[in-house]
Amino acid sequence: MEEPMDGLIWTGAAVSLLGMAGLIYCIVSAARAKRAGLDDDAMRARLKKLVALNMAALLVSALGLMLVIVGIMLG
Repeated sequence: MEEPMDGLIWTGAAVSLLGMAGLIYCIVSAARAKRAGLDDDAMRARLKKLVALNMAALLVSALGLMLVIVGIMLG
């Protein structure tokens, strides 16, 4: 029999994986920008955009982990 909070746990895991995918994208994008050999101003502009995306991905991942913890505690 399925527990009532299993859905919350699996949803949290999926949200957390989505956040992790965003973090991996940020790492790969930063590595590509470094290999591109951009000048200082262009590198700053590109990394400035990546910082915002990185923080959003970190937030999504943390929210997913919170959902998992709440699901475990209530289940």
